[in-house]
Amino acid sequence: MKFLHLADLHIGKRYNEFSLIEDQKYILDEVLKIVSDEQPDGVIIAGDVYDKSVPSAEAVELFDRFLNALSEKGAQVFVISGNHDSAERIAFGAKLMSRSGVHFSPVYSADIQPVTLHDSYGEVNIYLLPFIKPATVRRFFEDEKIESYNDALKAAVEAMKIDTRTRNVLVAHQFVTGASHSGSEEFVVGDLGNVDAEIFAPFDYTALGHVHGAQNVGSERVRYSGTPLKYSLSEAKSEKSVTVVELKAKGDITVRTVELKPLRDVVEIRGTYEELTNRSFYEGTTLARDLVHVVLTDEDDVPDALAKLRLIYPYIMNVRYDNTRTQSSSQAGELEAVPARSPMELFSALFEAQNNKPMSPEQSELVRGLIEKIWGDER
Repeated sequence: MKFLHLADLHIGKRYNEFSLIEDQKYILDEVLKIVSDEQPDGVIIAGDVYDKSVPSAEAVELFDRFLNALSEKGAQVFVISGNHDSAERIAFGAKLMSRSGVHFSPVYSADIQPVTLHDSYGEVNIYLLPFIKPATVRRFFEDEKIESYNDALKAAVEAMKIDTRTRNVLVAHQFVTGASHSGSEEFVVGDLGNVDAEIFAPFDYTALGHVHGAQNVGSERVRYSGTPLKYSLSEAKSEKSVTVVELKAKGDITVRTVELKPLRDVVEIRGTYEELTNRSFYEGTTLARDLVHVVLTDEDDVPDALAKLRLIYPYIMNVRYDNTRTQSSSQAGELEAVPARSPMELFSALFEAQNNKPMSPEQSELVRGLIEKIWGDER
Protein backbone atom coordinates (compact mmCIF):
# COMPACT_ATOMS: atom_id res chain seq x y z
CA MET A 1 0.00 0.00 0.00
CA LYS A 2 1.58 3.27 -1.11
CA PHE A 3 0.69 6.71 0.24
CA LEU A 4 1.77 10.22 -0.69
CA HIS A 5 1.98 12.33 2.47
CA LEU A 6 1.43 16.11 2.27
CA ALA A 7 0.56 18.69 4.90
CA ASP A 8 0.30 22.40 5.62
CA LEU A 9 -0.70 23.62 2.18
CA HIS A 10 -1.85 26.94 3.70
CA ILE A 11 -3.75 27.77 0.52
CA GLY A 12 -4.47 31.48 0.37
CA LYS A 13 -1.41 32.45 2.43
CA ARG A 14 0.23 35.82 1.89
CA TYR A 15 3.99 36.22 2.32
CA ASN A 16 4.81 39.75 3.50
CA GLU A 17 1.43 40.72 1.98
CA PHE A 18 2.40 39.12 -1.34
CA SER A 19 -0.18 36.62 -2.58
CA LEU A 20 1.20 33.11 -3.05
CA ILE A 21 -1.82 31.74 -4.90
CA GLU A 22 0.09 31.49 -8.19
CA ASP A 23 2.99 29.72 -6.43
CA GLN A 24 0.56 27.34 -4.72
CA LYS A 25 -1.20 26.50 -7.97
CA TYR A 26 2.19 25.74 -9.51
CA ILE A 27 3.37 23.50 -6.67
CA LEU A 28 0.07 21.60 -6.51
CA ASP A 29 0.44 20.91 -10.23
CA GLU A 30 3.92 19.57 -9.45
CA VAL A 31 2.37 17.30 -6.82
CA LEU A 32 -0.09 16.02 -9.41
CA LYS A 33 2.83 15.08 -11.66
CA ILE A 34 4.35 13.11 -8.79
CA VAL A 35 1.02 11.37 -8.23
CA SER A 36 1.00 10.37 -11.91
CA ASP A 37 4.56 9.02 -11.62
CA GLU A 38 4.16 7.25 -8.26
CA GLN A 39 0.60 5.95 -8.69
CA PRO A 40 -0.11 5.89 -4.92
CA ASP A 41 -3.12 4.15 -3.45
CA GLY A 42 -3.80 7.17 -1.27
CA VAL A 43 -2.87 10.84 -0.90
CA ILE A 44 -2.78 12.19 2.66
CA ILE A 45 -3.16 15.90 3.49
CA ALA A 46 -2.42 16.27 7.21
CA GLY A 47 -4.11 19.55 8.07
CA ASP A 48 -3.84 23.29 7.48
CA VAL A 49 -5.38 22.99 4.06
CA TYR A 50 -6.09 26.71 4.18
CA ASP A 51 -4.25 29.55 5.86
CA LYS A 52 -7.41 30.95 7.44
CA SER A 53 -10.46 29.37 9.01
CA VAL A 54 -12.57 31.40 6.55
CA PRO A 55 -10.62 31.01 3.30
CA SER A 56 -11.01 33.23 0.27
CA ALA A 57 -13.07 32.09 -2.71
CA GLU A 58 -9.83 31.92 -4.70
CA ALA A 59 -8.29 29.54 -2.15
CA VAL A 60 -11.37 27.29 -2.06
CA GLU A 61 -11.45 27.18 -5.86
CA LEU A 62 -7.78 26.12 -6.01
CA PHE A 63 -8.25 23.33 -3.48
CA ASP A 64 -11.40 22.13 -5.26
CA ARG A 65 -9.42 22.01 -8.50
CA PHE A 66 -6.67 19.99 -6.78
CA LEU A 67 -9.11 17.49 -5.24
CA ASN A 68 -10.86 16.95 -8.56
CA ALA A 69 -7.54 16.27 -10.28
CA LEU A 70 -6.56 13.77 -7.57
CA SER A 71 -9.90 12.03 -7.82
CA GLU A 72 -9.56 11.73 -11.59
CA LYS A 73 -6.20 10.00 -11.09
CA GLY A 74 -7.93 7.28 -9.06
CA ALA A 75 -6.19 7.79 -5.72
CA GLN A 76 -8.10 7.78 -2.44
CA VAL A 77 -7.65 11.14 -0.71
CA PHE A 78 -7.50 11.67 3.07
CA VAL A 79 -7.82 15.19 4.49
CA ILE A 80 -7.94 16.43 8.07
CA SER A 81 -8.44 19.91 9.48
CA GLY A 82 -5.50 21.70 11.13
CA ASN A 83 -5.34 24.56 13.58
CA HIS A 84 -5.65 27.08 10.74
CA ASP A 85 -8.75 25.39 9.34
CA SER A 86 -12.35 25.38 10.43
CA ALA A 87 -13.13 21.78 11.42
CA GLU A 88 -16.78 22.33 10.49
CA ARG A 89 -15.97 23.68 7.03
CA ILE A 90 -13.53 20.86 6.29
CA ALA A 91 -16.10 18.30 7.46
CA PHE A 92 -18.91 19.73 5.32
CA GLY A 93 -20.11 17.21 2.72
CA ALA A 94 -17.70 14.54 4.00
CA LYS A 95 -20.13 11.64 3.58
CA LEU A 96 -21.03 12.71 0.08
CA MET A 97 -17.39 13.25 -0.93
CA SER A 98 -16.34 9.85 0.44
CA ARG A 99 -18.33 8.20 -2.35
CA SER A 100 -15.79 9.73 -4.75
CA GLY A 101 -12.86 8.50 -2.69
CA VAL A 102 -12.20 11.84 -0.96
CA HIS A 103 -12.33 11.40 2.80
CA PHE A 104 -12.49 14.39 5.17
CA SER A 105 -12.06 14.27 8.93
CA PRO A 106 -15.32 14.87 10.80
CA VAL A 107 -15.67 17.33 13.64
CA TYR A 108 -14.22 15.47 16.62
CA SER A 109 -16.81 13.41 18.51
CA ALA A 110 -14.71 10.66 20.19
CA ASP A 111 -15.94 8.16 17.62
CA ILE A 112 -13.36 7.98 14.84
CA GLN A 113 -14.09 5.15 12.46
CA PRO A 114 -11.25 4.22 10.09
CA VAL A 115 -11.36 4.16 6.33
CA THR A 116 -10.18 0.66 5.35
CA LEU A 117 -8.25 -0.12 2.19
CA HIS A 118 -7.08 -3.55 1.04
CA ASP A 119 -4.08 -4.90 -0.83
CA SER A 120 -2.38 -8.29 -1.20
CA TYR A 121 -1.13 -8.12 2.41
CA GLY A 122 -4.58 -7.49 3.87
CA GLU A 123 -6.28 -4.39 5.21
CA VAL A 124 -4.92 -0.96 6.11
CA ASN A 125 -6.99 1.19 8.47
CA ILE A 126 -6.61 4.97 8.10
CA TYR A 127 -7.73 7.06 11.08
CA LEU A 128 -8.45 10.75 10.44
CA LEU A 129 -7.93 12.82 13.59
CA PRO A 130 -8.54 16.57 13.19
CA PHE A 131 -6.51 19.07 15.22
CA ILE A 132 -7.71 18.75 18.80
CA LYS A 133 -7.35 20.73 22.02
CA PRO A 134 -8.07 19.62 25.58
CA ALA A 135 -11.40 21.45 25.55
CA THR A 136 -12.35 19.64 22.34
CA VAL A 137 -11.84 16.23 23.93
CA ARG A 138 -12.63 16.80 27.61
CA ARG A 139 -16.42 16.89 27.25
CA PHE A 140 -16.41 13.37 25.77
CA PHE A 141 -14.39 11.87 28.62
CA GLU A 142 -15.89 13.35 31.77
CA ASP A 143 -14.38 10.67 34.01
CA GLU A 144 -10.83 11.29 32.81
CA LYS A 145 -8.45 14.06 33.82
CA ILE A 146 -7.67 15.89 30.60
CA GLU A 147 -5.64 19.02 31.25
CA SER A 148 -2.99 19.03 28.52
CA TYR A 149 -2.82 18.41 24.80
CA ASN A 150 -0.96 15.21 25.62
CA ASP A 151 -3.84 14.05 27.81
CA ALA A 152 -6.29 14.90 25.04
CA LEU A 153 -4.41 13.04 22.32
CA LYS A 154 -3.86 10.01 24.53
CA ALA A 155 -7.57 9.80 25.30
CA ALA A 156 -8.49 10.24 21.64
CA VAL A 157 -6.13 7.46 20.50
CA GLU A 158 -7.17 5.04 23.24
CA ALA A 159 -10.81 5.55 22.24
CA MET A 160 -9.98 4.32 18.73
CA LYS A 161 -9.35 0.80 20.13
CA ILE A 162 -6.65 0.02 17.57
CA ASP A 163 -6.25 -3.59 16.46
CA THR A 164 -2.45 -3.79 16.33
CA ARG A 165 -2.57 -7.09 14.44
CA THR A 166 -3.49 -5.15 11.31
CA ARG A 167 -1.71 -2.24 9.63
CA ASN A 168 -2.87 1.15 10.88
CA VAL A 169 -2.19 4.71 9.74
CA LEU A 170 -3.00 7.84 11.73
CA VAL A 171 -3.34 11.27 10.15
CA ALA A 172 -2.94 14.00 12.79
CA HIS A 173 -2.03 17.66 13.20
CA GLN A 174 -0.24 18.29 16.50
CA PHE A 175 3.15 19.45 17.78
CA VAL A 176 5.15 16.42 18.90
CA THR A 177 7.81 16.95 21.55
CA GLY A 178 11.25 16.74 19.98
CA ALA A 179 10.29 18.14 16.58
CA SER A 180 12.17 21.22 15.40
CA HIS A 181 10.16 24.06 13.93
CA SER A 182 11.13 26.62 11.32
CA GLY A 183 9.59 29.77 12.77
CA SER A 184 6.69 30.10 10.33
CA GLU A 185 4.40 27.84 12.37
CA GLU A 186 2.03 29.04 15.07
CA PHE A 187 2.14 27.20 18.38
CA VAL A 188 0.38 27.37 21.69
CA VAL A 189 2.32 29.53 24.17
CA GLY A 190 4.90 27.64 26.23
CA ASP A 191 4.79 23.86 26.01
CA LEU A 192 1.00 23.58 26.42
CA GLY A 193 0.57 22.17 22.91
CA ASN A 194 3.18 19.42 23.09
CA VAL A 195 2.32 15.74 22.76
CA ASP A 196 4.54 12.67 23.22
CA ALA A 197 5.50 10.51 20.24
CA GLU A 198 4.94 7.37 22.34
CA ILE A 199 1.20 7.88 21.94
CA PHE A 200 1.53 6.87 18.28
CA ALA A 201 2.98 3.43 19.10
CA PRO A 202 -0.14 1.49 17.94
CA PHE A 203 0.24 2.86 14.40
CA ASP A 204 2.46 1.57 11.64
CA TYR A 205 2.75 5.12 10.30
CA THR A 206 1.65 8.49 11.68
CA ALA A 207 1.31 11.18 9.00
CA LEU A 208 1.72 14.49 10.78
CA GLY A 209 1.09 18.11 9.95
CA HIS A 210 1.75 21.36 11.85
CA VAL A 211 5.57 21.57 11.70
CA HIS A 212 6.77 23.11 8.45
CA GLY A 213 10.10 21.31 8.10
CA ALA A 214 10.08 17.71 6.85
CA GLN A 215 11.41 15.40 9.56
CA ASN A 216 11.02 12.15 11.45
CA VAL A 217 10.25 12.27 15.16
CA GLY A 218 11.94 9.38 16.90
CA SER A 219 11.62 7.07 13.90
CA GLU A 220 10.46 7.12 10.31
CA ARG A 221 7.10 5.78 11.48
CA VAL A 222 6.23 9.19 12.93
CA ARG A 223 6.84 11.90 10.36
CA TYR A 224 6.08 15.47 9.35
CA SER A 225 6.04 15.93 5.58
CA GLY A 226 6.58 19.68 5.92
CA THR A 227 5.10 22.40 3.72
CA PRO A 228 5.30 22.13 -0.06
CA LEU A 229 6.52 25.76 -0.18
CA LYS A 230 8.81 27.93 1.94
CA TYR A 231 6.74 30.26 4.10
CA SER A 232 9.51 32.12 5.96
CA LEU A 233 13.09 33.28 5.56
CA SER A 234 14.12 30.68 8.15
CA GLU A 235 13.24 28.02 5.55
CA ALA A 236 15.37 29.60 2.79
CA LYS A 237 18.02 26.87 2.86
CA SER A 238 15.64 23.96 3.34
CA GLU A 239 14.53 21.52 0.66
CA LYS A 240 10.82 20.92 0.16
CA SER A 241 9.40 17.54 -0.74
CA VAL A 242 6.50 15.14 -0.53
CA THR A 243 6.87 11.96 1.50
CA VAL A 244 6.20 8.57 -0.10
CA VAL A 245 5.30 5.79 2.33
CA GLU A 246 4.99 2.13 1.38
CA LEU A 247 3.44 -0.40 3.76
CA LYS A 248 4.01 -4.02 2.85
CA ALA A 249 3.56 -6.84 5.35
CA LYS A 250 2.96 -5.85 8.98
CA GLY A 251 6.12 -4.14 10.24
CA ASP A 252 7.63 -3.69 6.78
CA ILE A 253 7.64 0.01 5.89
CA THR A 254 9.75 2.21 3.63
CA VAL A 255 9.76 6.00 3.66
CA ARG A 256 11.37 8.23 1.03
CA THR A 257 10.93 11.74 -0.36
CA VAL A 258 10.44 13.29 -3.78
CA GLU A 259 11.82 16.82 -4.09
CA LEU A 260 9.59 19.75 -4.98
CA LYS A 261 10.91 22.73 -6.95
CA PRO A 262 8.95 25.98 -6.47
CA LEU A 263 7.98 28.58 -9.03
CA ARG A 264 9.76 31.18 -6.89
CA ASP A 265 12.37 30.45 -4.25
CA VAL A 266 12.87 32.33 -0.97
CA VAL A 267 16.38 33.79 -0.82
CA GLU A 268 18.41 36.31 1.13
CA ILE A 269 21.03 38.46 -0.58
CA ARG A 270 23.47 40.79 1.15
CA GLY A 271 25.99 43.40 0.15
CA THR A 272 26.29 47.12 -0.44
CA TYR A 273 23.72 48.90 -2.57
CA GLU A 274 26.34 49.29 -5.28
CA GLU A 275 27.15 45.58 -5.24
CA LEU A 276 23.52 44.46 -5.38
CA THR A 277 22.70 46.78 -8.29
CA ASN A 278 25.68 45.69 -10.35
CA ARG A 279 24.58 43.61 -13.34
CA SER A 280 27.26 41.02 -12.68
CA PHE A 281 25.54 40.21 -9.36
CA TYR A 282 22.07 39.35 -10.65
CA GLU A 283 22.33 38.60 -14.37
CA GLY A 284 22.06 34.90 -15.14
CA THR A 285 20.31 34.19 -11.83
CA THR A 286 16.67 33.59 -10.83
CA LEU A 287 16.63 36.63 -8.51
CA ALA A 288 14.26 38.52 -10.80
CA ARG A 289 11.50 36.03 -9.97
CA ASP A 290 12.47 34.90 -6.45
CA LEU A 291 11.05 36.17 -3.15
CA VAL A 292 14.05 38.22 -2.08
CA HIS A 293 15.07 39.45 1.37
CA VAL A 294 17.81 42.09 1.15
CA VAL A 295 20.50 42.87 3.73
CA LEU A 296 22.37 46.09 2.94
CA THR A 297 25.81 46.51 4.48
CA ASP A 298 26.18 50.22 3.65
CA GLU A 299 27.11 52.34 6.67
CA ASP A 300 24.72 55.08 5.53
CA ASP A 301 21.06 54.50 4.73
CA VAL A 302 20.20 54.49 1.04
CA PRO A 303 17.22 56.79 0.29
CA ASP A 304 14.24 54.86 -1.11
CA ALA A 305 16.30 51.67 -1.18
CA LEU A 306 13.26 49.37 -1.31
CA ALA A 307 11.67 51.15 -4.29
CA LYS A 308 14.95 51.36 -6.17
CA LEU A 309 15.86 47.73 -5.60
CA ARG A 310 12.39 46.60 -6.66
CA LEU A 311 13.22 47.72 -10.21
CA ILE A 312 15.78 44.89 -10.27
CA TYR A 313 14.15 42.45 -7.82
CA PRO A 314 10.37 42.69 -8.47
CA TYR A 315 9.44 40.32 -5.62
CA ILE A 316 11.55 41.95 -2.94
CA MET A 317 10.07 41.26 0.51
CA ASN A 318 12.01 43.67 2.72
CA VAL A 319 15.27 45.52 3.25
CA ARG A 320 17.27 45.64 6.47
CA TYR A 321 20.72 46.96 7.34
CA ASP A 322 23.66 45.11 8.84
CA ASN A 323 26.30 47.69 9.69
CA THR A 324 28.12 49.23 12.63
CA ARG A 325 25.02 51.13 13.77
CA THR A 326 22.60 48.19 13.71
CA GLN A 327 25.12 45.82 15.28
CA SER A 328 25.69 48.26 18.15
CA SER A 329 21.96 48.67 18.67
CA SER A 330 21.49 44.91 18.70
CA GLN A 331 24.21 44.39 21.28
CA ALA A 332 22.88 47.19 23.47
CA GLY A 333 19.42 45.65 23.41
CA GLU A 334 20.47 42.13 24.33
CA LEU A 335 19.00 40.80 27.56
CA GLU A 336 20.31 38.06 29.76
CA ALA A 337 18.66 34.77 28.84
CA VAL A 338 16.14 33.45 31.34
CA PRO A 339 14.66 29.96 31.55
CA ALA A 340 11.46 29.54 29.54
CA ARG A 341 8.36 29.20 31.72
CA SER A 342 4.83 28.31 30.74
CA PRO A 343 1.97 30.79 31.30
CA MET A 344 0.68 28.61 34.14
CA GLU A 345 4.05 28.68 35.89
CA LEU A 346 4.34 32.44 35.49
CA PHE A 347 0.85 33.11 36.84
CA SER A 348 1.33 30.71 39.74
CA ALA A 349 4.53 32.49 40.73
CA LEU A 350 2.82 35.90 40.49
CA PHE A 351 -0.14 34.73 42.58
CA GLU A 352 2.10 33.33 45.30
CA ALA A 353 4.24 36.48 45.39
CA GLN A 354 1.17 38.68 45.82
CA ASN A 355 -0.78 36.51 48.26
CA ASN A 356 1.99 34.73 50.19
CA LYS A 357 0.37 31.37 49.45
CA PRO A 358 -0.10 29.12 46.44
CA MET A 359 -3.35 28.85 44.53
CA SER A 360 -5.94 26.35 45.65
CA PRO A 361 -6.76 23.41 43.31
CA GLU A 362 -10.00 25.19 42.32
CA GLN A 363 -8.14 28.40 41.47
CA SER A 364 -5.51 26.48 39.52
CA GLU A 365 -8.21 24.75 37.46
CA LEU A 366 -9.90 28.09 36.73
CA VAL A 367 -6.64 29.73 35.62
CA ARG A 368 -5.66 26.69 33.51
CA GLY A 369 -8.99 26.87 31.72
CA LEU A 370 -8.58 30.58 31.03
CA ILE A 371 -5.05 30.09 29.69
CA GLU A 372 -6.27 27.33 27.40
CA LYS A 373 -9.15 29.50 26.18
CA ILE A 374 -6.94 32.55 25.52
CA TRP A 375 -3.89 30.90 23.97
CA GLY A 376 -5.24 27.55 22.86
CA ASP A 377 -7.47 29.18 20.25
CA GLU A 378 -4.70 31.25 18.64
CA ARG A 379 -4.42 30.88 14.89
